[in-house]
Amino acid sequence: MDSQTSQPSQASQSPPSPHTFQVDLRGLVDLLSHHLYSSPKVYLRELLQNAVDAVTARRAVEPDAPARIRLYAADGGLRLEDSGVGLTESDVHALLATIGRSSKRAEGLQEARSQFLGQFGIGLLACFLVAERIRVVSRSARAPGAPPVEWTASDDGSYTVRTLPAAERPEPGTTVYLTARAGAAEWLAPERVRALARDFGSLLPYDVRVGDEPVTDLPAPWDRAHASPAGRRAALARHCRELFGFAPLDSIDLDVPLAGVRGVAYVLPSAVSPAQRATHRVHLKGMLLTERAEQLLPDWAFFVRCVLDTDSLRPTASRESLYEDETLAAVREALGERIRSWLTGLAAGDPERLAAFLAVHHLGVKSLARHDREMLRTMLPWLPFETTDGRLSLEEFAQRHPVVHFTRTVEEYRQVAPIAAAQGVGVVNGGYTYDSELVEALALVRPGTVVAELDADTVTAHLDGVDPGEELALSGFLAAARATLDPLGCDVVLRAFHPLSVPALHLDDRAARHEQARAAAEEEADDLWAGILGSLRGTAPRARLVLNHLNPLVRRIGALSDPELIGTATESLYGQALLMAQRPLRPADSALLNRAFIGLLAWATHGEGDGR
Repeated sequence: MDSQTSQPSQASQSPPSPHTFQVDLRGLVDLLSHHLYSSPKVYLRELLQNAVDAVTARRAVEPDAPARIRLYAADGGLRLEDSGVGLTESDVHALLATIGRSSKRAEGLQEARSQFLGQFGIGLLACFLVAERIRVVSRSARAPGAPPVEWTASDDGSYTVRTLPAAERPEPGTTVYLTARAGAAEWLAPERVRALARDFGSLLPYDVRVGDEPVTDLPAPWDRAHASPAGRRAALARHCRELFGFAPLDSIDLDVPLAGVRGVAYVLPSAVSPAQRATHRVHLKGMLLTERAEQLLPDWAFFVRCVLDTDSLRPTASRESLYEDETLAAVREALGERIRSWLTGLAAGDPERLAAFLAVHHLGVKSLARHDREMLRTMLPWLPFETTDGRLSLEEFAQRHPVVHFTRTVEEYRQVAPIAAAQGVGVVNGGYTYDSELVEALALVRPGTVVAELDADTVTAHLDGVDPGEELALSGFLAAARATLDPLGCDVVLRAFHPLSVPALHLDDRAARHEQARAAAEEEADDLWAGILGSLRGTAPRARLVLNHLNPLVRRIGALSDPELIGTATESLYGQALLMAQRPLRPADSALLNRAFIGLLAWATHGEGDGR
């Protein structure tokens, strides 16, 4: 067979036949309920949303048209009536029966689409989460001569459409009837419908009622007039208790007109972890979008909970969260600036409220100040730090001390704080979250301030030396003490310092600790790793045990002549100094403490068995 006969002719080829996707409605509803929506309760939001959009569409062409939405729940069913734009028979076929089609895409409405709540065309499909049958009766305001039309759909995917006599629906608008599916009747119960309608629709701009009970509560709490600022704060505090369940320390207006945002941030009355994601309540054009918006504020603003209304932010497909885009980023920055302005305003005009706030949320402000130099400058007189002079601001501490010394860990601070305070050396504890970064930034916002990390050499240099003759007389004792602690990587020095009650001080720094860890690992490693670790040996100063020559116990130990007893006493002083510093003990340190304790017991009880 030649190539010509083996290939079909161009004329004999027929174009492929088009096919239409078949949709399993029950499977799609199951997908929505398990993966798109967080709860079946969103069905009511979808109903309200469609009704509000229908009213908005009618008012676009009839500004004086009525704006009514009514819900009636009874006998396991729900009826919603609206005075919106309505539908013709062709609209019903094109919109209600086509999944993914949205009336907001219809001709003539595209330019006004930003006025609508719905953006994704899912529409009544969400109602199948709770209903086995949906019946829609509608009459179009755009085609006054068109008869009312009825659309009835079941959750098996079938639907019917028929026209009705004009008397069935004299006025334009739409009525939706839901019949509960098995196991979902609770979602259509009157009390549940009232609660959901109030939750979703309290800020809607139209007259929404469940029966005769109003749902909307306008103006929004943050837009209402009050006789005084104190009265307004009290009213907002009541709103916060009703909404979030706590009485706020304060409230912050979130008015960002350029971003289309109005609302309020409530300051939490108790401290929370910075790692805890704050959740906020966001309304979109009056309709509640989500109660769990997480990305609305900067991470540092974890001390507030927000409720706001916006017309600029984009919802995700489920309309239960916000879409991360440039608009949201700009709104987040603007809201963060508003909270920052509130803090600076307190610092300038209401120090008592600022102090009450910082007593609870100083960590959040420190988080902000470490990235914002202006905020650090503003908050400098107010942010509290642990220091050897007590709990002070950095500004007040820097006024007292020409050099602002700080430690990077709480353990280092506890090690040196009593001694440094007695010697007149001011030290800031930089071991808490953000504190060391803020102390280091102090020189940037307070010119002329000297900031220095406190190390073992600095502390030792501030301690008084011992008379050379006295130190020479103790040379034998010091040699025995150094020989005892040398295997632990620790030197022994003699100084005189206060308080007298402290017999010994253990000093080291991070470099010394790193060297200790390296040496310990080298001892336990095989030949290969021991050689590698040995090549990493550092030249940093070793840890040191500073003995207090003014302490009576040290003087008595210095008079000992028995090298073994000197070693045991030195080990005891070393262990006690480690415990006082609240430092983690290495296995070698624990063994030393046990050995010293047993040695002292043996020395104390020596000769008891001989009757001496």
